[in-house]
Amino acid sequence: MHEFELIGRLTPLLPTNDFVVLGAGDDCAVLDLGDPTSHTLFKTDAVVEGIHFLPNADPEAVGHKAIARCLSDVAAMGGLATAAVVTLALPPGRDPKWSEALYRGLCRTAARHQVAVVGGETTTNPGQSLLSVAVLGRVQRGRAVLRSGAKAGDAILVSGELGGSLAGRHLEFEPRLAEGSWLATTFRPHAMIDLSDGLAGDLRHLLTASGGLGAEIHAAALPISRAARLRAREGDLAKPAIVAALTDGEDFELLFTIASNDAVRVMDGWRSQFPGTRISCIGRVTAGPEILLRDARGIRPMPRGGYEHFSGNE
Repeated sequence: MHEFELIGRLTPLLPTNDFVVLGAGDDCAVLDLGDPTSHTLFKTDAVVEGIHFLPNADPEAVGHKAIARCLSDVAAMGGLATAAVVTLALPPGRDPKWSEALYRGLCRTAARHQVAVVGGETTTNPGQSLLSVAVLGRVQRGRAVLRSGAKAGDAILVSGELGGSLAGRHLEFEPRLAEGSWLATTFRPHAMIDLSDGLAGDLRHLLTASGGLGAEIHAAALPISRAARLRAREGDLAKPAIVAALTDGEDFELLFTIASNDAVRVMDGWRSQFPGTRISCIGRVTAGPEILLRDARGIRPMPRGGYEHFSGNE
């Protein structure tokens, strides 16, 4: 059983109540807590030693990653984050200086995005360290951008660059909170998701949530990172640069769809608002269920892939 099969078995067991606007299944839950102008976003995520970071990783970078993963999910809903709680589980004998550095990195990133860290939990965990962060955010009432709204004919756009996470990019990314909020309030994309599992996997999640739509992706338009290109040139023939861009995962960029006649305005506005962050139109949504890749050799099915816990593809 892989990650998404397990989620599919557990989700029907979850209780709900009148506060829930949107429960499990998107980047964040959406709650109505009575504010007449906004909904509350709620998200939790964890980083585990040996899975999300190596034992010799800089602990400040690990702390940054732990909270930035949640902030990226808030960004994908078009929201802004407000507060976080942290659970830290450590093996016996872990040097307290490591934990202090971890919190310095986490709190520096939280402060940069005006997020209060308001408490949490510490405990032991034999074998490895684990850091779990839960974040509250807010989004203008009725303006949360879901995964499920893509439409046939939409343009598909992506922020930043893709691939090369294994070269260290997975510890250095910046959550696109300002960009996501700007998109939601200025243009309101039909659907949006952050790229945690890789474009090939997360695009499929978005299209499935939108009713089983398809897509055609233009290989020449993919914003492949320098790290992914260098890795390919250095002889990693098992994963050419384009495959790395599609499947490495942990890019934490925004992937979104928007009406095709708005695409140029979105890209022009983005470049004016966020000149330091790349924006690319990489394809279009189609009515059929196939996800296709167009390149110089023609059109073929896009490689499947993306990170899945429990699947053996780690």
